[in-house]
Amino acid sequence: MDTDIVITILVLLGLLLMGTYFSATEMAFASLNRARIKHLAESGHKRAKLVLQLHEKFDELITTLLICNNGVALTSATVSAFLFVRLIGEAGPVVSTIVITIIVVVFTDDLPKSLAKQSPEKFALFASPLLKLLIILLKPISFLLGKWKGRIHRHFMERAEDEEGEEHGFRGEELLYVVEEAEQDGTITEEDSIRISNAIEFNDLLAADILTPRVKIIGIQKGSSVEEIADIFLESCCSRLPVYDETIDNIVGVVHIRDFLKCTVGNRSLDDIMTGAVYTTLGTQVPELFKLLQKEKSHMAIVADEYGGTEGLVTMEDILEQLVGDIWDEHDEIVEEFVALGNNRHKVSCTAHIDKLYEHFGLEVSTESTTVGGWIMDMLKMIPKKGDSFVHENLTVTVTKADQKRVVECVIEVKPVQSP
Repeated sequence: MDTDIVITILVLLGLLLMGTYFSATEMAFASLNRARIKHLAESGHKRAKLVLQLHEKFDELITTLLICNNGVALTSATVSAFLFVRLIGEAGPVVSTIVITIIVVVFTDDLPKSLAKQSPEKFALFASPLLKLLIILLKPISFLLGKWKGRIHRHFMERAEDEEGEEHGFRGEELLYVVEEAEQDGTITEEDSIRISNAIEFNDLLAADILTPRVKIIGIQKGSSVEEIADIFLESCCSRLPVYDETIDNIVGVVHIRDFLKCTVGNRSLDDIMTGAVYTTLGTQVPELFKLLQKEKSHMAIVADEYGGTEGLVTMEDILEQLVGDIWDEHDEIVEEFVALGNNRHKVSCTAHIDKLYEHFGLEVSTESTTVGGWIMDMLKMIPKKGDSFVHENLTVTVTKADQKRVVECVIEVKPVQSP
């Protein structure tokens, strides 16, 4: 075998090894756990400190690796063509293209990236010294490419400004998808997934989504006697109650049970211990409502409707439950909104939010109602009575408990979906 052919083969092997190194390094730095590297660096690991320094300039790092990888790929193609022409003649370029493509895709791209992704921190520590040298040597080219890329980036950012709101919504959906994937992979627990998802969706919530409706408000009528107020506190087990003048549409303040106790031991009236009511609207975003309650040093806000009446109320506990889940105390009656009865039948509380029904049964429901009870009334076009039922998709919904004004409870039977 000619010396030239041997040298060409060795050069080609060297180029392929370099391509393997560059591909694996790119994946390692893109996938590494920065917290682990930071922990190593803080414990005195010199290479970990170098990896952190390189990772902080990630754009420059990636640009350098892409220059090297593309340079190696083009040079490998040229050397390979020369080699195969020497070995088999005129058919060399065609054979060379096929062979070098397979080798580059499989052995210098997919395989090294897969291996590096399994242990990104270890490979990043191994690759960092040579990578730092390459970044220094190729800095002029990286600088020019960075300027060019910055101009293109600014151009597209200016065009995307009008779509900023839509883009932010998409990012939120992306985050929820990442959390769901992490839960399925076992990286985080179901409880952590729920908390993270709640935090992501928190900014989109409105007061209308979490309020306690008007019909469930327990209040104290202004002018009530101490005995009457005491009975209301005992029956409701609430620590604070709204005070209304004549009707619940005219809430004038809030009284705390701690302050009420002062009425029983001193000569003080309800007006003396009552604090002012904080009002908000249905469309107020929950984070803004949270700030309002903090500013007013209040734990309860009255939600007004468009006519100035009372739509409902929101407490600080309602807001916190959107982040951490249900908060129960020793006096709360725990109500399960969905109870499996067996044989594909479920007992459902009609005060449950309609979104929970969607999620529980995988429904696609079109309704303006916010509760299961409201959805049932939408479907039946009347105030339901016990025994009323209807069919929606593969669900049979039967009212099992109702009063003169609303539906209280229902049973939903799920029929198996027959495959076509």
